[in-house]
Amino acid sequence: MTLIAIEWDDTVGDDGRGGVRLLDQTLLPGTTTHREIRHTDDLVTAIAELAVRGAPALGVAGAMGVVLAMDEGEREAWSAAQVEQAVDRVRHARPTAVNLAWGVDRVRPLMAEGRDAVLEAARTVAREDEAANRELSRLGADWLLARIDRPRLRVLTHCNTGALATSAWGTALGVVRELHARDRLELVYVDETRPLLQGSRLTAFELASDGIAHVVQADGAAASTILRGLVDLAVVGADRIAANGDAANKIGTLGVALACADAGIPFMVAAPWSTVDLAMADGSGIEIEERSGEEVTALGGTRLAPEGTRGFNPAFDVTPARLVGAVATERGVAEPKAGTDLTAFADRSADPGHHSRDRTAIGLK
Repeated sequence: MTLIAIEWDDTVGDDGRGGVRLLDQTLLPGTTTHREIRHTDDLVTAIAELAVRGAPALGVAGAMGVVLAMDEGEREAWSAAQVEQAVDRVRHARPTAVNLAWGVDRVRPLMAEGRDAVLEAARTVAREDEAANRELSRLGADWLLARIDRPRLRVLTHCNTGALATSAWGTALGVVRELHARDRLELVYVDETRPLLQGSRLTAFELASDGIAHVVQADGAAASTILRGLVDLAVVGADRIAANGDAANKIGTLGVALACADAGIPFMVAAPWSTVDLAMADGSGIEIEERSGEEVTALGGTRLAPEGTRGFNPAFDVTPARLVGAVATERGVAEPKAGTDLTAFADRSADPGHHSRDRTAIGLK
């Protein structure tokens, strides 16, 4: 099954300019439907409601949101200041994932060259994301297979990091797909990912579509699964990675990392270079988005907690670098736990040939 989370579709609307077409992930896996978006406020709503989510996909949304603002400004006769304000609303729709702002900032300087130049740059962001995901998946799989002596690996993952979270292929789930393609994958343990169940709704949906063996478990089972020796590694995505390797990801990731450290098995973060924020020395400055408490106290409109009980709902946590065995990007695999931070990769090429010539890029000494 080909899953495309977000794309620019020239057939959206009736003026020939098109708009953003995104798969509404709030309705999966039961219903597969798309939102067609031509207004920046509708895109901001879709981002806030998690109709489109995942750091790399948000980067694409940010870039395409600039085109939406320019087109809407022309239709509505906005001033230049109003167009810039609409771009800013997109840029700040979610605070933790750096890719959203990165996507906006990547294409924003081209606004003076016209909307066609911005649109082509936004499409380039999507193409480059897929290429980066496939490369980091190859490098991440190489790193893992060089360190784990099993014919087929048992993997634990948290939240959704596949095609639904990116422009295509996936990050942590891309590593899983790469292992599967090499016939080196035995089973995937999928954390359900409370409170919005991205693991059971989305990751399981993707794995089932690909015919990859998997089971879904409650988040609270993850540490026990790891310490019982049922998995060989954990691989997760990230919404922002600080220069030292501290990584922000879906809430619950930190507990997985702690259990991996105690069990002595690899904990890998897989993300494109656009997720790395070298301007942030460590994770202490990462803003943790707090979402509505009702996502915790209710499910599908059904109240789970007593009336009057408030929910506490941080959407992310930060795993410290000392627990991160590897950060796989398209530029190579850094080893924060061993003292290698991400600044060492700032000037690396993403050319696959570069990595084959310099095997230290993936930690193969």
